[in-house]
Amino acid sequence: MEFNRQKFIAAIGAFSPETPHNLHIFETVASTNGTLWQLLEENAPPKTVVIATQQTAGRGQWGRHWQSAPGGLYLSLALSPNVPTQLATGLTLSSAWGIATALRDKGIPVWLKWPNDLVLSGRKLGGILTETRVHQGKIVKAVVGVGINWANSVPETGIDLRSLLEKNPVSPITSLEILAAVTFIGIISGYEYWQQQGIENLLPAYENLLTNMGQKVTVDGRSGVVVGICANGDLRVQICQKGVATPVEISVEPGTISLGYR
Repeated sequence: MEFNRQKFIAAIGAFSPETPHNLHIFETVASTNGTLWQLLEENAPPKTVVIATQQTAGRGQWGRHWQSAPGGLYLSLALSPNVPTQLATGLTLSSAWGIATALRDKGIPVWLKWPNDLVLSGRKLGGILTETRVHQGKIVKAVVGVGINWANSVPETGIDLRSLLEKNPVSPITSLEILAAVTFIGIISGYEYWQQQGIENLLPAYENLLTNMGQKVTVDGRSGVVVGICANGDLRVQICQKGVATPVEISVEPGTISLGYR
């Protein structure tokens, strides 16, 4: 499946005044994030975009392999946050929320699964991987990588968007290029919201789309309920203890428990 550059640029122009500063399109790369970091080392500017229709060594969170079959959207965007390192989680949360919001604006009821999955009809539509470079305690460069299932093969827990829209055409997203444009706009809008409004305003917006709110979980053998997200990106869980009337709230780091799909 070829990716049409002009169709992508036209779709962005139809939805937003934002445009990539540089655009690099590939049929196949090892990783769009890795390719973009190479370009940044060669002084590519912020808002440089790398797009591929296949990755041979795609990565998810915590180094997991990301299945990147032909026909999916694999997009990475360079940003320059210039924020303290302790605010790094805002990149992932804002990107996830921004993309989900942009897709919902186009008629696709996307939800979020903590911390970085896009969910549709209870199955995984896509995921986000953010990577950063730090100088003197600040994030000076960042790459937001996104993988979204369009017309590629998916695992049992996944869903591809094109098949869904062919059965129920409720959205103006009718091509991979339009999906890429909406994704690009979503990352930028979420990022700008986070930069301008801060994490304290982003968190309630993120939680409004979080499928895990109210989900029962087990942490270290104790039963609890998900009640929100901390400013550092940890999961807030209320634990009910025997003999204690008031639940105790704890925080859970990403990657320490599995929330599954429901």
